[in-house]
Amino acid sequence: MADELLLQPYGKCSGYIKDFYNRTIVSRGGTGVSEETLTLMYSITVSVFAIGGLLGSLLVGMLVSKYGRKGTLVNSTVLVFLGGTLMGCSKICSSPEMIIVGRFITGIHSGISLSVVPMFLGEIAPKNLRGFIGLMPSIFICVGVFISQILGLHEMLGKEEDWPLFMSLVVVPTFIQLTLLPWFPESPRYLLMEKRDIHATIAALKWYRGRCNIQSEIEEMQEEQRSLSLVDTVSVKQLLQDVTVRWQVVSVVVINIGMQLSGIDAIWFYTNAIFENAGIPIPQIQYTTVATGAIEVIAGLIGCFTIERVGRRPLMIGGFGFMGVCCAGITLSLILQVHVSFMRYVSVVCVVGIIAGFCIGPAGVTFLMTAELFRQSHRPAAYMVGGSLNWVSNFTVGFVFPFLQMTVGAFCYLLFSGICALVAVYVFLIIPETRNKTFVEISQMFAARNGVLDSQPVGDTGQLKMVALNGYGTVGSRSSVLGD
Repeated sequence: MADELLLQPYGKCSGYIKDFYNRTIVSRGGTGVSEETLTLMYSITVSVFAIGGLLGSLLVGMLVSKYGRKGTLVNSTVLVFLGGTLMGCSKICSSPEMIIVGRFITGIHSGISLSVVPMFLGEIAPKNLRGFIGLMPSIFICVGVFISQILGLHEMLGKEEDWPLFMSLVVVPTFIQLTLLPWFPESPRYLLMEKRDIHATIAALKWYRGRCNIQSEIEEMQEEQRSLSLVDTVSVKQLLQDVTVRWQVVSVVVINIGMQLSGIDAIWFYTNAIFENAGIPIPQIQYTTVATGAIEVIAGLIGCFTIERVGRRPLMIGGFGFMGVCCAGITLSLILQVHVSFMRYVSVVCVVGIIAGFCIGPAGVTFLMTAELFRQSHRPAAYMVGGSLNWVSNFTVGFVFPFLQMTVGAFCYLLFSGICALVAVYVFLIIPETRNKTFVEISQMFAARNGVLDSQPVGDTGQLKMVALNGYGTVGSRSSVLGD
């Protein structure tokens, strides 16, 4: 992932950026602007990232069909180099516009990556490790945020003169990705089902599996290919109109909206104020924030190493349920802390609990489920739907929360608590466990709920006859053709 350093606002750097905006406006027009105008400019700077993310998520279906999963990730890196350069040079050029445009461009890349990376990993992973590998993007996002929090310390790059360098560091992980990723093969499922390149599929599987026998995996992909032999990659409109995937679509909508409306962004927004109310000295709050970043990483690792043991449903239900309890706890502690002093510390514990619950479950499993609930033909459109709703909800929370907080105060967290509870109940009642299941088996589990029979076409288009060879598997004497 290339945009971890930009997934959160810049904390203490926000003051430096506002000062830069004000000085630039003074140099251009001779007079400064009000604090409200500076806040509006900074709010645009922060929120434009989510707008770029929305645009990027809407481009996913077209890009992955044209360039493939790996190809899309490699080609889109140019966006980060462009955006990082604009932000890094903004101070030298005395241009606030370069910061805003740079964040918009890197937001587009994040919108693409947050959909394509889980899709790519879900397709190259063997089914017994799909959960573990599918949660790796959320781990690296947590690690990226943790690193950015460390680099943002005053002793590192948290000084006023260093903020342009801090903002441009996003190009570093992008350069590493661009150096390594081209050496990896394309997704075998994409090569077989969309490019119809049998030999490239076998070569890619051999590369990813080493000396493991790939025959059973080829047969599983062929089974899915046969069921899709008369179906092209669907558009978003076709996805929404397709009754055979109705409950999968509803599930993606619920978990993606619920992920953002769980209150996690509001917690990140309000963390410093909660820590200050708890009596933590202001100079020490930056170190406390870094500690919460470390908790994110630990919680993400717990989810990653337990998902193949306990399954997807328990992590989602437990994560949302625990977040709901902690959101209610924050409301209670904020109301009572005036009368009961130790309640200030309860609020800190609840903040940590919300972050931990989010990273263990919803943060990674949401994107993994989007990959698992759909077959190859419907997956790109599903990621477009899930990704766009994710970014719209992200923007909505960031925009509405300050007003919600001014209106109802601490009771705003009860709204997040209710949403978390509803999503947990939905997952419990509707979404089946997908651990160690093939994509065809998952589709069949939803067939009855969708009111359709998951029958397969009689045709055998593109089926590949396999024979064992030294633990691999190779092309047989012929490929079966329709009507063969």
